[in-house]
Amino acid sequence: MELRDEQPLAHEIGHRTYLVADVEPLDVDGIRTVQVGVALWVIGFIALIPFYGRLQDDGRGWVLWTCAAGCGLGLLGLEYCRRRKRARAARREADA
Repeated sequence: MELRDEQPLAHEIGHRTYLVADVEPLDVDGIRTVQVGVALWVIGFIALIPFYGRLQDDGRGWVLWTCAAGCGLGLLGLEYCRRRKRARAARREADA
């Protein structure tokens, strides 16, 4: 199954012509992107642990738990992306 549609290689806007490069996306399945996001949430969580007392005193303890929630949701998203990648691979094999 081909998912591409024909796109113009040049756009004319006003008196200018913009050329569009014909390149494929680097990360089609999103796994690497989600992994980087989870890693950043983990780094933020670990960096804020020493300041938890001060954050609580200032009424900003929620910041630490926001990082924890970002890690958890990111792990769910990572599993979703992995399942999606496996399903797409299985569909390609079935088509071939």
